[in-house]
Amino acid sequence: MTRLLNGYCQLLNLLMAAALAVMVVLVFGNVVLRYAFNSGIALSEEVSRWLFLWLTFLGAVVALHQHSHLGTDLLVARLSPAGQKSCQVLAQIAMLFVTWLMLKGSWAQAVINFDVQAPVTGASVAVFYATGVFFGISGLLILGWQLLRSMTRNLDAAELVMVQDAEDSKQLKVMRLNRNSDKPSGR
Repeated sequence: MTRLLNGYCQLLNLLMAAALAVMVVLVFGNVVLRYAFNSGIALSEEVSRWLFLWLTFLGAVVALHQHSHLGTDLLVARLSPAGQKSCQVLAQIAMLFVTWLMLKGSWAQAVINFDVQAPVTGASVAVFYATGVFFGISGLLILGWQLLRSMTRNLDAAELVMVQDAEDSKQLKVMRLNRNSDKPSGR
């Protein structure tokens, strides 16, 4: 499952790069057309706004998988391993609940706005709310997998404290690289 999630996040990274490239072309092209030719691309602003929204939510899914969201370990780092595991399970259950609420609300808004057309492109405004649906489904799967792993495996100290300080991030990356290089390859 971890391999599948890693591949999924790689795909999302490619989609984010493509969205960013399209945004750059649209916005830069629109600026050049406005200043040089006194015209512009009408749908540039709307499509760029939607791509930015999708870029944000795609990045949030990848960050969720990589434990890259902001957090603090002030209390959790001082607990025993059993206390850390309990806090991790409680936090994951809370995140599952909030993600479910986001999915439920985004779905409701997507259904309500399905027939509403965007002013310039004429596309359904449900595309706007589909970002929350996408994040909700992806987040529930990732968080569910992480919760299952937390409850069924003995996790090491680095996995129990899921956030790191900015200074510690470099050291954590080195630890992960060393741990991954110690594993035998499947080839």
